[in-house]
Amino acid sequence: MLILAIITCLFWFAVLIDATLGMRKLEKLENVETNDTIKLNPPLVSIIVAARNEEKDIEGSLQSQLQQTYKNIEWIVVNDRSTDQTGAIINQISNTDNRIQPIHIEHLDEGWLGKNHALYQGYLASKGDYLLFTDADVYYKPDTLEKALSFMIPHQVDHLTLAPNMNVKRFWAKAFVTFFLFGFSYFKRPWKANDDNSKIAIGIGAFNLLRRDAYEEIGTHQVIRERPDDDLMLGIQIKSSGKKQRFVSALEHLEVEWYATLKGALIGLEKNAFAGLYYRYTMVVFAILGVFISQLLPFLAVFFTTGLTRIVYLFTIALLFLLYHRTANVMAKNALKYFLVFPISVLLFIYCIIRATILTTVRGGIIWRGTHYPLAELRKPKKK
Repeated sequence: MLILAIITCLFWFAVLIDATLGMRKLEKLENVETNDTIKLNPPLVSIIVAARNEEKDIEGSLQSQLQQTYKNIEWIVVNDRSTDQTGAIINQISNTDNRIQPIHIEHLDEGWLGKNHALYQGYLASKGDYLLFTDADVYYKPDTLEKALSFMIPHQVDHLTLAPNMNVKRFWAKAFVTFFLFGFSYFKRPWKANDDNSKIAIGIGAFNLLRRDAYEEIGTHQVIRERPDDDLMLGIQIKSSGKKQRFVSALEHLEVEWYATLKGALIGLEKNAFAGLYYRYTMVVFAILGVFISQLLPFLAVFFTTGLTRIVYLFTIALLFLLYHRTANVMAKNALKYFLVFPISVLLFIYCIIRATILTTVRGGIIWRGTHYPLAELRKPKKK
């Protein structure tokens, strides 16, 4: 047991050093100076919004976008088979602002996931030199796009993705989300997306801004048409093709609730948890054992071990706290207090993986926004 404790402790010490150095390198959008040269010859930006049953947030999100200080923008807002008032709200707003082009999809083409299909249809209708793929529940500060372009264009970036503030209000939902960000940070190492020599890539659905030619060269959303983690896969396609990608923090400029409740988060991640493990049961077992041994066992071991072993595990918990401070607390506002329920969050995350795996297996696929996508199709490698 002592040997396992030492290995676990050394592992988290190495991760802490890596994350501390890495997170310090991340740019913050609020620190970006507005580049006046982009106003002299402003490229057209097409903001493409995919919306399905988003009547709660879409009006507020679109209104925040329409207030952008950057003016050369067109909006392609795609209503993806909504059964609520989403379509009517889009039409109402488009009637008051001719920069908005509404598209209403009534039928999903075979071989596509709904959101990917909607974003692709938005691209086909767009004219911009830059394409911003975003969600219908994201709220923007007025200078968000201007600052993003001020960073992207001078640095000759092909793909810029921004990390929003996860404004989750309920305690357990926020605890789960911050734990998710903790795992995302140390496992995905998002700062490495900014290293042109690294294969690590990132993409966040709230804000994926791409050069049109780069998007077309990677094959558009057609190459990821059945990926539920489309935002991440878009980033991977960009990076693997040798193009320049940057990940920037934008906690003061973008805000999204993501999931309002813990139940909503568990349901929402049904489509991602198994997909993120490539629909492989061996990966599921490996992930569960890894999370249990490295993140839950140290807390349990404090109660049933003694002597040096207990001391090592206590030190490991301290390392986890410091790592949480360096990662989740940087990726989300006021996240540190949720470390108090860290062991429970670990259990919830393990449950999330098991639940998603079982439901996907039993259903023979995933159910996303009311549409069933067969597992056999999701597992197939896609060609351009």
